[in-house]
Amino acid sequence: MIKFKKLLLITVQAILISLLFFSQLHAQGGIEPEGIERVGLSGWQFLKINGDARQAAMGGAFTATSHGDAGAIWGNPSALVDVENLDMVVSYINWIADIGYQSAGVVKDFGNLGVIGLSVVSIDMGEMYETVNEPIPGEDRTRIVVTGEKFTAGDFAAGLSYAMRVTDLLSIGANVRWIHEYISGFTGEPDEHNMNNVSFDLGTTYYTGFKSLRLGMVMRNYGPDAHLAGWSQEYEAEAVDIRMPLDFRVGMAMDFFEGEENHFLTLSLEATHPNDGPEKVNMGAEYLLYNILALRAGYRFNYDEQSFTFGASLAYPVGNFGIRFNYAYVDFGRLLQSNLFTLGLSF
Repeated sequence: MIKFKKLLLITVQAILISLLFFSQLHAQGGIEPEGIERVGLSGWQFLKINGDARQAAMGGAFTATSHGDAGAIWGNPSALVDVENLDMVVSYINWIADIGYQSAGVVKDFGNLGVIGLSVVSIDMGEMYETVNEPIPGEDRTRIVVTGEKFTAGDFAAGLSYAMRVTDLLSIGANVRWIHEYISGFTGEPDEHNMNNVSFDLGTTYYTGFKSLRLGMVMRNYGPDAHLAGWSQEYEAEAVDIRMPLDFRVGMAMDFFEGEENHFLTLSLEATHPNDGPEKVNMGAEYLLYNILALRAGYRFNYDEQSFTFGASLAYPVGNFGIRFNYAYVDFGRLLQSNLFTLGLSF
């Protein structure tokens, strides 16, 4: 059994390293020009949104932050092993530009079989006015014209999660999602503006044995390229491939004041390497008081607009289950801010 667990650990590590290596070869397609930061090379951007208010309030530094709830689906799925029985979360996010984000997840511990979870995510872009480029009579240029027609767009994802303990110190987890993106009410056939795809997440959490220090690693949003539109008669060409927003993260976290009954502090730090932008660093902190009130804060480095985050939560046992309410505030600079709300139930 021990040999099997060691073999499984080596296999997982090899898969993560191989996928990262080949994804970088695919993204570069040769020698990458100096100063190019790969911005705008991927689609499916809604997969980058963290649907858990606790993780968002800690600056998005979720890779090594394990808390035993279903919110780990949107962070590092290996942390799902800390769910003791059954846990549920429902989130709502007032995203930038009045974009609505809703998500829900449920996770059940099946003992020696591992932990299994289900999740859904829905994005509503709202109504937008169609604009077209119209030639200006007598001039060799165009102007933008609002046609008066409206259209909408959105995304949907449904996922299956699995996590298990390999040893007392190591856990692994994975997500597989079916994702759908659409633009409706727009000029042309509806089928030309819908696309489906599949994405995979793979994560590990390892406790070093030095107090509560743990290391986390997660690869998010790995999947094939896709097309939103087919052959264009106007341009006599196929649409360009839409790549997945692949993201590789490593992080560490540690708890302080262990053994204290009244308060608890967690600090977390992580580095992220996306395929469509420069490397970034996230850090966060959480202070828990009497296992009821939690105060959180974080900061995001090397982002265009995002910077500080903060939030809080209240948790209280009611009969045979516990209820918790999480709030997060995320600053987006010139894009203003986003508010996140998560309601959780544990049984």
